[in-house]
Amino acid sequence: MTSRTTTLPANAMPMGNTTSNKSPPPKRIARRLPVQRLWPMWAIAATQAGILVAFVALWEIAANTGLVDPFFWSKPSAIWSTMITFFSQGDAFTDIAYTFRSTILGFIIGTSVGALLGMSFWWSRNYALIMQPYIICLESIPKLALAPLIILVFGMGLSSKVAIATALTLIVSTLTAYSGVQAVDKDQEKLFYSLGASRWQIFTKLVAPSCVPWIISILRVNIGLALTGSIVGEFVSSQHGLGRTILYAGSTYEIALVWVAVIVLSALSIVMYIGVTWLEKFLRKGVVH
Repeated sequence: MTSRTTTLPANAMPMGNTTSNKSPPPKRIARRLPVQRLWPMWAIAATQAGILVAFVALWEIAANTGLVDPFFWSKPSAIWSTMITFFSQGDAFTDIAYTFRSTILGFIIGTSVGALLGMSFWWSRNYALIMQPYIICLESIPKLALAPLIILVFGMGLSSKVAIATALTLIVSTLTAYSGVQAVDKDQEKLFYSLGASRWQIFTKLVAPSCVPWIISILRVNIGLALTGSIVGEFVSSQHGLGRTILYAGSTYEIALVWVAVIVLSALSIVMYIGVTWLEKFLRKGVVH
């Protein structure tokens, strides 16, 4: 008898073997959001200072080489000399104080009166519906176009600048506070009524605290609007102020003095913005919480 030997292929497996030679599936790697590493504060400050120094140096070089016309754009060295003269011999501190006072007064009056006016709409829906078209109409009117009329009514003094700054901030504060009134939870109002609270108690305990975050959110916008109103009033007619300095320097083609007033105005706006930011944090911590 001839024995027959059967040879299995290399990849063949016995029927009874249930073990698989397949490789296990790859493990899924959990992906995380990329975390951007923040620079230290000294590195950020050094970068900011480097950008400023590079810009000033390029400006000076361009003015000295004729790439930039110094008559129209001036140059940093001339601006620095003019700034020293402006603070040592000019009315720098008088102009800064004048613009600062009109801005702060317009900011305070416009924000507070506008907030109270907006919250007063809660007392009567009919009153709110009657006043709403007038508020919207006043919002759509360019208040800066009324600056000459306001100057004629209030005169050339500080009161007219405060009036313009107030006009720019009043309507914005009113609309913001009214939005806060509309966002008051109606169920909480019903709960207060069911517990026997009066309308004045509901207003002081629920409506006013609910509107405070809305009013706080508009502070940074209002300080910029108040500063704009003060400068525009000084452009129209004024005896003092940084706006008057810019207008005078532009009419006499003293471009370096224009830049000095703009730089001082920018520094003043930064200081007021920082102050309003601090006030916002204080109110959020002390009133909202």
